[in-house]
Amino acid sequence: MATKKSVPFNGTEEQKAKLLAVIAEQKGEKGALMPVLQKAQEIYGYLPIEVQKIISDEMGVPMEKIYGVVTFYAQFSLYPKGKYNISVCLGTACYVKGSGDIYNKLQEVLGIAGGECTADGKFSLEACRCIGACGLAPVLTVNEDVYGRLTVDDVADILAKYE
Repeated sequence: MATKKSVPFNGTEEQKAKLLAVIAEQKGEKGALMPVLQKAQEIYGYLPIEVQKIISDEMGVPMEKIYGVVTFYAQFSLYPKGKYNISVCLGTACYVKGSGDIYNKLQEVLGIAGGECTADGKFSLEACRCIGACGLAPVLTVNEDVYGRLTVDDVADILAKYE
């Protein structure tokens, strides 16, 4: 199983103070783990092991339980998102029109696998299922920008807009 590359954890003291305040507010409340994790992701943008460890230590919740919750729910991410989050639709309509090849080309050009972020923090890449733009298949988004009727040859021009 391949290990995902990631940018180094760069949490600040200000972020940690915010997280500790959230934990102090929720500590002892029944079902507090989910709201704490949600707020932690809001603060940091993702839930790296360093953040999970703080939550574990402060709340007295075993790391394996926290990791289990974080990896079970799709709303949580173990990896940072880039400044530009690229999401390629691999739903049926897009896939049959070549989105798999576009996704593979992006992995090659960016030097990352799906779910990863480039070392400079500029781009992250993920696959998604139908985004509801089947008439424009194949489709990808970069943050809120939608690109449709794509070919592999369009990848370089799209990335160039964000350089």
